[in-house]
Amino acid sequence: MQKRSLLKTALLAATLLFSGPALAWNEGGGEQDEAEHLTPNHENGIEVYEVCSACHMLEGWGTTDGTFPQLAGQHRSVLIKQLADIRALNRDNPTMYPFALPSEIGGPQSIMDVTEYISKLPMNPENGVGPGTNLAHGEKLYKENCVRCHGDRGQGMPDKYYPLIQGQHYKYLLRQFEWIRDGKRRNANPDMVKQINGFSQEDMVAVVDYVSRLKPPKEKLGVVGWTNPDYD
Repeated sequence: MQKRSLLKTALLAATLLFSGPALAWNEGGGEQDEAEHLTPNHENGIEVYEVCSACHMLEGWGTTDGTFPQLAGQHRSVLIKQLADIRALNRDNPTMYPFALPSEIGGPQSIMDVTEYISKLPMNPENGVGPGTNLAHGEKLYKENCVRCHGDRGQGMPDKYYPLIQGQHYKYLLRQFEWIRDGKRRNANPDMVKQINGFSQEDMVAVVDYVSRLKPPKEKLGVVGWTNPDYD
């Protein structure tokens, strides 16, 4: 019995680590398509998000040390895609995977509900930023390599699933940038992988530091000390 249990664990680990993406990075399909065509239920979104809040905080602000990203204010389309990719094992996230299962948060309707809820949360006005030592170089790299997809202020493009990166924590951005550059994030946009393939460590730190200082517009920001009234 113990050997059988160990074998099942090993097979699951192999699936999580080595299974290739079933679809190209933005072709949709499965739960992504199904969720995108549903009408959101706000009350269910609040209930489902309580599961997510254990890591991403009730405000959706994540942690400034980059362990967990800020989700608040992110485009709904991006959130749907990433959540569906994790559930379909197209993106490796062993920490989040157990919490994202249908048995924990529900099916496609819950994906729509929780992502709509998250997308409307006010954003952290004091996200984690980088060292600030090479910002001119970072700005140059950003304008030359990133603006076409992520916009001049890191606002992204929801219709193309390009994420909003303004206001995101520096250390989270740094980790994801490195994983994308080095091929570790399997659901990354292949165009971005090619674009940043030649970035050195210095380049990476500089551009991510610059991005971490791109602030969302005032109307999207919360205030320091804000607490989510949905969980009072």
